[in-house]
Amino acid sequence: MTTLPLKNEIKLPEMAFEIGAHLNFSKAESANWAWLELAGSVLSHYVVDRHERLAGLLRWFYQDLGFCIRQPYFSVEAADLGTCISTRQGNSTTLATVLMLLAKQLDLKLEPLLLPGTTVLCSRIDGVVKYIDTMNGSELTRHQLHVLVRGELGNGVPFKASYLKPVSLKRLVSRMIHELKAGCIVSHKFEPALECCNLLLQWHPDDLNLNRERAFIAQQLGCINVAAADLKHFVDNSPHDPVIELVKMQLKELREEQEIYH
Repeated sequence: MTTLPLKNEIKLPEMAFEIGAHLNFSKAESANWAWLELAGSVLSHYVVDRHERLAGLLRWFYQDLGFCIRQPYFSVEAADLGTCISTRQGNSTTLATVLMLLAKQLDLKLEPLLLPGTTVLCSRIDGVVKYIDTMNGSELTRHQLHVLVRGELGNGVPFKASYLKPVSLKRLVSRMIHELKAGCIVSHKFEPALECCNLLLQWHPDDLNLNRERAFIAQQLGCINVAAADLKHFVDNSPHDPVIELVKMQLKELREEQEIYH
């Protein structure tokens, strides 16, 4: 699979459709038609009062259209934006993205917040801040946001101010690709999982954990030289990482495997 060159200038949903099509998870053309139908239909929900406009959008999205969480949650289908728009089922990130794009059609700004393990949306209208659970459209309090973080990272973790900072489209798409990668690994689709790592490394070349992940995936595909090169890169550039000794052992085992293959 030839790696898709990613641009720094991001246009949604087009870029996400292109990635899904490149990985053979959805067809860009049919996803785009489904999006255009939604984008046209949402305009009938434009009302003058912005609070009412947002409430109407949420009712239409979750109740009338029936957008909801896909099961299994940690699947490629849930993480692919084209599939989410076509089937009206997704994970918190894909649902957040569709809702954010529809809100933009109504001149409403919904900002994505990337909490550990989940994506929520933030609305700021006339000084009123609301946090939206993208799984069902309900409003979340700051305390509930902290509960979500504790559920993912453990009871003792603090709630960082950075969790409430809206992220760029690049960060949002990066999370989508990470979640696509996770879905691929769960379903043992290692070739597209490897391509997800390649895509992410275009934008985040200094993220050494991506090299570690790619090494694991490459090993599953029998690409021992690629896996060994990635682990060596990790060892050379992250000598003080807590897992460095484990990675050195993995690299030693891979080199022994290389000798066997030779």
